[in-house]
Parts: sequence; structure tokens; C-alpha cells
Amino acid sequence: MKALVVGAGRMGRAIAYDLLRQADVESLTLADRLERSVSSTVDWLERQLPGVRTRVRQAVLDARDEQAALSLATGHTVVVSASSYELNLGLTRAAIAARAGFVDLGGNNTVVDAQLALDRQVKDAGLVVVPDCGLAPGMVSLLAADGIGRLDATESVAIRVGGLPLEPRPPLDYQLVFSVRGLTNEYLEPAVVVRDGRICRVESLTELEELEFPPPLGRLEAFQTSGGCSTLPHTYEGKVKRLDYKTIRYPGHCVKIRTLLELGLLSATPVTVGAVTVPPRDVVEAVLERILPQEGPDVALVRVVVEGTVKGTRRSLTYEMIDRADPATGLSAMARATGFPAAVIAWMIGTGQVRERGALPQERCVPPGPFIEALTNRGLAVTVREA
Repeated sequence: MKALVVGAGRMGRAIAYDLLRQADVESLTLADRLERSVSSTVDWLERQLPGVRTRVRQAVLDARDEQAALSLATGHTVVVSASSYELNLGLTRAAIAARAGFVDLGGNNTVVDAQLALDRQVKDAGLVVVPDCGLAPGMVSLLAADGIGRLDATESVAIRVGGLPLEPRPPLDYQLVFSVRGLTNEYLEPAVVVRDGRICRVESLTELEELEFPPPLGRLEAFQTSGGCSTLPHTYEGKVKRLDYKTIRYPGHCVKIRTLLELGLLSATPVTVGAVTVPPRDVVEAVLERILPQEGPDVALVRVVVEGTVKGTRRSLTYEMIDRADPATGLSAMARATGFPAAVIAWMIGTGQVRERGALPQERCVPPGPFIEALTNRGLAVTVREA
């Protein structure tokens, strides 16, 4: 297979690294609008995988230019977007025109809906497009699907995910591990959930709860945020009574972000200050990008609890993953936990393990068993406890 990875940042680096470790990947094109980002990542890849440079092509691409993306994608088996979610629809169209499969990290329900609306076009081309393939949205959808598939009837699915610094620093005890716009987007849009078997929406930054993880993490908090469920509510509406997703943070984070929201500091409505008119959200994001740490050891946390019955007997399945930064490669826990799942699905598409055709949610086309096995082979160990 031949892969094109668009975006040479943290996540694109992890995706390229994982794909190039697979013998099935004949070649990989790495593209970004910044030439220095591409060359820096290729230099890093060569240090991690000596000799791999001969399998890598470097390209400069403005992903907003669909015609340029089409030209670059032509001849590839699969395209993986590690770019901002705002670019994914155009890249999807370019991949379809180039007769290539497509995978992205997603994160925005409106964009994903527009991608899935291309289902007939993708089917007619004999391709598969799978959005939302990172950590959450992403991996957790297949863990949930695996659990639901093991039960005769499912009552509830509770998905809890977080990326945290191991050395938290005030005021937010948070480390910026992906784009700041993606972060604030999770806090602002409503969360789509299933309650009493029906889809509904609840405000983000609500329904605060406590949960425990092994030391040194201890007591943490979780609260509603958007996007993490991806298409799960639509796939399982009427089949499960309750399904939701909450983001894990250190205690006190939620109330601080909620204060910013209530003060209007996350509003996209411009305000005029002196001679300058600017949306408060843009200012806050610029400040967060400047003051939040972006380096340091981190941990990615996943806990998915699926409850229901088997032959009339109650059963509970708990899927858990705790992954830490890899000092050998320098990849953060969140880069591994986000990039590797996307790379696995791209690899499964390229090697024919995803047999369905169309623009589809991963829980409807990716077999969860082989996916979880592939994650384990890459060092992302998911444990399953049954009760």
C-alpha cells in the first residue's frame, strides 16, 4: 500500500512513524504547508527508523487547495488527514476523486455529517472513508462496539477519556497536546448523548463526576464535552438505553473553563476594544497557546464501561488503557494514543481488512477484534475486565 499523510505536526509524526513500521507500507508521502515541518519530521523518522528515508516522499501542500490535494493524492492507496478538522471535508473530496481511501482524526460533528453524506459517491468509487479515527473520537468507538457486541442487550455505555500532564501546573493543570481550537471546540459545542434510548443534547462542561485512577493520578474529574462519542449515538439509538462521553481532567479544571464561558470570553462574537475588533475566543486561544505548557511527560487515560445482559444475567465490561509518553521516541502519550489508532485503520483499509465500502463510521465497518489486537502489537495495551 501507498499512504499519504497530510499534516506533519505531533499527530502526523506519530501516524507516519507507525505506518512506516509496517512491512505492507511500500511508500509514504508526508505533506504539510510548511516545508520545515515536513523535513524536520522526516529527519526524526530517519533517526527512529534508520534507512526509512528511501520510502518517504516529502511534499508541500496547502490543504485548502482541493485540486492540489487531488493531484498529490493520486496514486496512493489511502490518505490520512492529521490536519485541522476544518480541512477534512475538502481532503475527503480530493481523496475520493483520486480513488484513495480516507481516514482522519475528526473532532467536529458537523464536518463528519458532511463526510458521511458522501456515502453513495464513495460506494460508487469502490472506496471507504472513515472519519473520526483518533483516540476520542476514534479508538473508544471500537472499544464500545466490541463491548456491545459481547452482550445480548446493552443498557449503558460510559466513555471517559483524558490526556493529562504527569506534572500538572496551575492555573489549568493542563498541557496542550493538540490544537487549541480543537480543545475549545470540545468545551463549546453541545454533547450528543443517548438517554432513555433516544438521542439528545446536553451542554458541555456539565454533569461533573469524580473517578479514580492508580497513583500518581488518584482522584480526577470528568464532565460532558462534545465530539468524543462521534457517531455512536446515531449508530446505537434505540439499541442502548444510555450512552455518553466525558473528558477527564484534574479536579477544578471544569469550573475554571466554565467561568471563562460564562464571562463570554469564549464567544466568537467580536468585541471592539479601542481601535481593534476581535472575537474574545481568538484572544483566549492565543493566550492559552502562549501560556500552557506543550512539552513534558503526559498520560492518556481511557475507561469504557459497557453494561447489559447475557442470557438474562447482568454483565459489565470495563475497557481500560493507561499509556505514557515514550522516552525512546519522544512521542507523547496523546500522540501515540491518537495517531496509532488512525494509522491502524488506514493500514487495515490499505491491506483489505476493512471490507465495507462507503463513507462509514468506524463502528460499522472496522472489525474491533483485529483493531484491538493491532493496538496491543503497537504497545497500546487495552485491558478488559468482566464482572
